[in-house]
Amino acid sequence: MPETNANERFGQPKGLWTLAGTEFWDRVSFHGMVSMLVLYMTGDLLVGARSEQIVGFAAYRSFLQSIGVTMTPTGIATQTFGLYFAGVTFLPLVGGWLGDKVVTRRTAVATGAMSMTAGHFCMAFDATFLLALVLLVTGAGLLRGNLTPQIRALYAEGDRRLADAFQAYSFAINIGAFVAPIASGAVAKAYGWHAGFAVAGFGMLAGLVWYLAGSRHLPVQPPRVRHAGPARAFTPRERRGLIGLALVWPVSLAFWTSQAQIWNVYSLWVRDHIRMEVGGFAVPIPWLQSLDGLAPAVAAPILILLWRSQARRGAEPTTLTKAATGCLIMAGSTLMLAAEPAFAGSDDRGPLWLVVLFHVVSNFGAISFAPVIRSFFAEHAPEQWRGTVIGLESLSVTGASLLSGVMGGWYQSVSPPLFWAVSASISGSAGIVLLLVRHRLVRWIEGNDASPISPDPNTLQ
Repeated sequence: MPETNANERFGQPKGLWTLAGTEFWDRVSFHGMVSMLVLYMTGDLLVGARSEQIVGFAAYRSFLQSIGVTMTPTGIATQTFGLYFAGVTFLPLVGGWLGDKVVTRRTAVATGAMSMTAGHFCMAFDATFLLALVLLVTGAGLLRGNLTPQIRALYAEGDRRLADAFQAYSFAINIGAFVAPIASGAVAKAYGWHAGFAVAGFGMLAGLVWYLAGSRHLPVQPPRVRHAGPARAFTPRERRGLIGLALVWPVSLAFWTSQAQIWNVYSLWVRDHIRMEVGGFAVPIPWLQSLDGLAPAVAAPILILLWRSQARRGAEPTTLTKAATGCLIMAGSTLMLAAEPAFAGSDDRGPLWLVVLFHVVSNFGAISFAPVIRSFFAEHAPEQWRGTVIGLESLSVTGASLLSGVMGGWYQSVSPPLFWAVSASISGSAGIVLLLVRHRLVRWIEGNDASPISPDPNTLQ
């Protein structure tokens, strides 16, 4: 049942702000880590014999060799990042299943936050680097696999506020993504990498405190009923919904494959090809990642106002049309990176404004895609499997992360313009395919081929 007015804030259940605030601090910790990890490994940890201090590194290096990774600092770093990011995005599937079937979602979130806090503080020491990564991905699986499903539980079936709730949740994610690289990057520049990673640890600790303090506003998870017989079969509508989500999943994989390069290879490319000085000040490379938080804060209100204006005229794009448009915008913005040589100066480096413009444009694509596709999966997933299905959606980011490691090795042997052009073609092709099939797919899921797609801005199509 939806919350009463006494339990609402800004027209939404108070529980939404508990979950969004927790996700904000999760993203402060996560994006602080992401903005520094590859640069830290290639410029510090993997230089010389220092890596020998890492507990378990010899076995890990043997594993990387067995899967064909180039044994250079760049090859090891990009593949390690790909494996780390794959773990962060795969384990929410396991965490969501545990929250659905084994422990409560609240317990899973609290345990995950504690594990991530410990992992960030382990990053303060070379010896515990690999242990830190294990703690971080394990904690992320528990926390992320059980935060988003709790959003849906705050709203009754058909509540028009659900779509806006996911936009607000995405806004919290983006603000965290903006704050983290600036704070962590500045601290790392002044006091060293380990101090920068400690900022991420304190961020996750704050997230745990926020969640525990606000958990009273969250709905109690229904008790699990032990059935002696077989579980309830899916209804025809639920089966069509699951098949439809499976058909949309490759589009999500393609989008995140293009985006994953911005978390992985991109920082190395910026280091080698972009002029990062402004008035004699050397801009820390991690600060560029903060634009992925600031730009959506600007883009999201613009897009919401645009969609509402179109809705009043009965012409708002459908959910899948928005997602397809997001893929195409991502492709177009990535082509800007491929065009860097056309803007390079006498030092063979491109201007800083080029990558700033890339972040602004690409985030219009991200806002058109990420919260929209997440709400699509939440709406069409059966209630008793919602956490698991949302975890399955996150597997698209897992696959993209693994591909980013492979493409990171490929990046060393091709020209940067070719690398970015191929990355653009992946999301662009997916966007075109989705545009071609979107209406027929939604009509089939809804089970009424004769009915038109609703233009209601808050109806998940």
